[in-house]
Amino acid sequence: MNATIILELAGGLGLFLFGMSLMSEGIEKAAGAKLRGILGMFTKNRFMGTLVGILFTGIIQSSSACTVMVVSFVNSGLMSLTQAAGIIFGANIGTTITSQLVSFNLSKIAPVFVLGGVLVVMFCKNETIKKIGDIVLGFGVLFMGLSGMSQSMSGLKESPQIVNALTGMNHPLLALLLGVVATSIIQSSSVTVSIILLMANQGLLDLSICLYVIIGCNIGACSSAMIASLSGKKNAKRAALIHLLFNVIGTIIFFIILQFAADPIVNMISRISSDNGRFVANAHTIIKVIQVIILFPFSNLLVKLTYLIVPGEDVKVNYRDSYTLKYIGDKVVFNPATAVVEVINELERMADLAGENLNRAMNALITLDQDDIDEVFEVEKNIDFLNRAITNYMVKINQSTLPIEDLKSIGALFHVANDIERVGDHAENIVECAIMRKEKNISISKEAQIELGKMLDMVNDCYRFSVEMFAHGKDEHMQKIIELEDKIDLMERELQKSHVRRLTNNQCTPEAGMIFSDIVSGLERIGDHAVNIAFSISENEKESTREKVNEN
Repeated sequence: MNATIILELAGGLGLFLFGMSLMSEGIEKAAGAKLRGILGMFTKNRFMGTLVGILFTGIIQSSSACTVMVVSFVNSGLMSLTQAAGIIFGANIGTTITSQLVSFNLSKIAPVFVLGGVLVVMFCKNETIKKIGDIVLGFGVLFMGLSGMSQSMSGLKESPQIVNALTGMNHPLLALLLGVVATSIIQSSSVTVSIILLMANQGLLDLSICLYVIIGCNIGACSSAMIASLSGKKNAKRAALIHLLFNVIGTIIFFIILQFAADPIVNMISRISSDNGRFVANAHTIIKVIQVIILFPFSNLLVKLTYLIVPGEDVKVNYRDSYTLKYIGDKVVFNPATAVVEVINELERMADLAGENLNRAMNALITLDQDDIDEVFEVEKNIDFLNRAITNYMVKINQSTLPIEDLKSIGALFHVANDIERVGDHAENIVECAIMRKEKNISISKEAQIELGKMLDMVNDCYRFSVEMFAHGKDEHMQKIIELEDKIDLMERELQKSHVRRLTNNQCTPEAGMIFSDIVSGLERIGDHAVNIAFSISENEKESTREKVNEN
């Protein structure tokens, strides 16, 4: 074997890896947000979760990416371990689609895909279409890499030492370990199986040995999720363990079966395969499907087993009071496809704190309770901390490979964080008025208290609907928010007039009137911030809504 063959093999492998990465990344960027939505919607039971896992992994061509995303969802509390188990089972079948594609050997038309992808990437301005160009380009580069590896492997047959070493590898356990180690290094079972496929096509590997390498690849494919879960919470580690246990148990089952029935299995698969490459692809799919059929009824037991391996619960943290992030931070598994979802959940938590603090401040204004006053200031510090931490995180993820739809929404999320922080500031302004009342013994009339209470109720409703619309996409609140915003603006004008009337009639002091006027103005501005939050994600909806608000 000379240096030329080694360089050709290395170049072909490099092209193959780059093509697969480009294709997978392009799919995640172009359709990652939609696929994430599917992943979250259709996983209510294990069977549907399995089907979604097959579809999802088949599209993005990476069981590792799918599993890491699932680990991220579980870590953030957005998905249960039972739901995760179904998706992980499906991902193990979906990953075999890559080897099926490779087995058809589309190398002859690969240059057409490369040219088409390059033209789209170079001359198209639309980001989504450019990512589709990346997918097409990646597909072409992948098969050109395969062609290069195949040609170099044909040269390996001229080296008696290599041929003897590979064809003489007849120890099943050694073949299994080879699959584990190679896949752990490459971080992709699809790549390893594709290499096995090429070697089998060139007659460099015995077909029965290919089966042992394939089941070893299944275990090696778990490395990505296991590494990702190390920084996560205990449930994230359990989700990764489900993937590992599924493959370890499935591998043990098949290893035992192959010890007694390797030849009949090889003969059976060979009958439905046109060549050795198709044999490897079909064997990969059949092994995975049978594993899922065998282990699917025991998925709940697998989940329980992970609790035995990773016992106990994470230390309970009071996320409401402490300066701690719940969905993003050190104990969260980072995945670009779920990063924005986690930010939205963190912003929702921040919004809840701000809303509660507003009502606490209004209560302190009337009762002058010192505990409420102190707590408003303490919670405001927490809100400021969350604003800084979330903003810094968004700056960080904005530089990563986010899906295109998520990239478009990042700018709006910066504004949402600012709007929520401003709601917290208004609550602090209100409690400062309470302190002024307390120090100067300023009284507020019952009539004024009733008016403020009515306005607060409307602001609370508008704010609550807005946060729900932002965080959960509840578009049915859209019209209510618009109507409430109109009523809040109208009430603000009416209350300012009634305030002037009371001043004119000497029914309240100038100091009380100033406090009343400031709070009414502040509540009206909170209503404006609520509208901004509600329509932050959809720019078109926000613009049309603001036009409606301004018209009235």
